[in-house]
Amino acid sequence: MDTNIDIKHFLPHQAPMLMVDKFVDIDNQQVETFFEINKDNIFVQNDVFSEAGLIENAAQTCASIVAQRYFIDENNQEIKDVAVIGFISTIKSIKIHSLPKVGNTLNTKAVLLSKYKTDDYSLCTMSCQIYNEEKLLLEGEINLFLKENSSKK
Repeated sequence: MDTNIDIKHFLPHQAPMLMVDKFVDIDNQQVETFFEINKDNIFVQNDVFSEAGLIENAAQTCASIVAQRYFIDENNQEIKDVAVIGFISTIKSIKIHSLPKVGNTLNTKAVLLSKYKTDDYSLCTMSCQIYNEEKLLLEGEINLFLKENSSKK
């Protein structure tokens, strides 16, 4: 487990939309991340992190498994000046048990269930869970679409 994994190798997001602070572990099948909820986060209202924020955190954590192919080559070297677009294509199931508050740290875990990859794009189905300490906040399955944005080259 490498706790010094560089987020830019796996996610195209930047503040204020970056909802992952740190990768705990990542490989081609699973990922685990941490994210501390700050008061100035765009998904915070009345000191509570919203449902949309939880889903965005889950989606970014999930996307990192498949997105890494756009940022790292087969020799494990960084690919420079790449732009990737991605979005949730389907929320297959989401159950939100509780909403976290400012100051809480999310521990998000995701597993790749299936992947369809072409030269142009990737589609994947992911299972994910978000915890605050031992408390389960969200669980579900989502489909993601990722593609290199060739108009940015």
